[in-house]
Amino acid sequence: MTDRLPNQSKSKSSILFAEQLDIDVLIAGAGPTGSTLAADLLRRGLRVRIVDKSPHAFKGSRAKGVQPRTQEVFEDLGILGEANNEGGPYPLAGLHFGPITVPWRMQSQNKKTPDIPYPNILLLPQHRTDTILHRLLERQGLNIEYNTAVEGFEQDADGVTVTLSSGEQVRSKYLVGADGGSSTVRKAAGIRFIGETDDSDSMLIIDGTIDELSRNRWHMWPRTQGKSVGACPLPHSNQFQVMIKLSPDETPDLDENALAAYFQKLTGFRLYNITWKSVFRPNVRLAEHYGVGRVFLAGDAAHVHTPAGGQGLNTGVQDAYNLGWKLGQVIAGSSESLLESYEAERQPIAARVLGKSSELYSGLKKHRLSGLKRGDEERQLGVTYHGGPLAPEDTTATKTLHVGDRAPDAPCIGPDRARRLFDVYQGPHFTLLAFGANAAQALPKLAWPIAGAELRSYIVGDEDRVDVNCINDSTGKLTRIYGITSDTLVLIRPDGYIGNIITANWLAAFENIAKTITPM
Repeated sequence: MTDRLPNQSKSKSSILFAEQLDIDVLIAGAGPTGSTLAADLLRRGLRVRIVDKSPHAFKGSRAKGVQPRTQEVFEDLGILGEANNEGGPYPLAGLHFGPITVPWRMQSQNKKTPDIPYPNILLLPQHRTDTILHRLLERQGLNIEYNTAVEGFEQDADGVTVTLSSGEQVRSKYLVGADGGSSTVRKAAGIRFIGETDDSDSMLIIDGTIDELSRNRWHMWPRTQGKSVGACPLPHSNQFQVMIKLSPDETPDLDENALAAYFQKLTGFRLYNITWKSVFRPNVRLAEHYGVGRVFLAGDAAHVHTPAGGQGLNTGVQDAYNLGWKLGQVIAGSSESLLESYEAERQPIAARVLGKSSELYSGLKKHRLSGLKRGDEERQLGVTYHGGPLAPEDTTATKTLHVGDRAPDAPCIGPDRARRLFDVYQGPHFTLLAFGANAAQALPKLAWPIAGAELRSYIVGDEDRVDVNCINDSTGKLTRIYGITSDTLVLIRPDGYIGNIITANWLAAFENIAKTITPM
């Protein structure tokens, strides 16, 4: 993140609004990224508005894979049950070679473990993901303002004055652009979008019904009349998502009858009741910065991917999950330097994801089955911020975890009928686990400010105690999963990552980390 403040001239409008902060955060874009961020900020008690230039919510299936780490985010937000009810597992692939169909597993089906409760990708069309998040926002009392675009902004040391397409000017503490690959916010901020778009390489995507095609396979015609064609059944509907790889410089006729005739010519099956269609051209781009002054980017506004591997939506949701708690802390009074860690932590993740999705897409272009194969890397459970500004290389580690790693789940008996650590972590708070008598004795001496996110502290042991701040680990699985071998304090950030591991000098070490993440 750079400290430049573009458009920082002291115009009459900026002077007029200098002391009037209408809201805390204005979000441009109501897709999965912007909606996740809005939901997280609202549960922190912040004043939020979310605008979207489209006339209505997105209606297509486009990004249809919700990865395990994103499922954990959705559980924290309280919407995973809805996602599971409206989604389903990915089917086996069915590779069509003339009259023969060969079943093939694109990805292994992983078993649930105590530390990874959601090991497999969830098939959920994007319009349903949007709907679930939008219902959450409605329950939180926020309405999405459609037909409303950000046209420009001016920012100063105190806030951002945003001009909307309605002519309204909104004064907010921060502006977040989650407004897609063609982001107006990114362009107005003067942030370069580095990468390339291959205009000669495109794919046709269609949502529709197909007669006499089984719904227990993701059907693929690897080479039919020189093209690659796929049809993935969408859960709890009679629709398929159809993908047709187009020839260089081919411009398809998007008339529904023409699309149906095209699909039948390639596969022999009838396609009808088309509800959405789009021509996709793979972009591989990464924003040079994720923020400038009081303006930040998230999701496709900061990085765009090929469709391979189901990474784009998931990376965007996790951008929002990372940014949300940091905005909340800074608005409550923490040092603004905390927001610099957003780019430092998330930009390298996007760079690696871009490389992986490009690798998979390259395989698809060359008709290689390896381009269809999915593994552990795509699940995003191994994402770590270790070595970043909030997790230096020289921090203490346990046998299994470093500061900056994802905090794993584990069975336990906690307060309020909690039966897993994820029950304990759910919410916008920090969590502190004390293992061992010395660590437990240090808890009452640790200072935590009233402002900002709450700290919930728990003593972990194997005794059946009734204290509200105790977690029973009678099986020892929690201690083993967390690699605890001595008296230890483990701090878990609101986004479910290890914030600190302390094995000695409890007060000084805790005070040191608190300075960087809590209001002063």
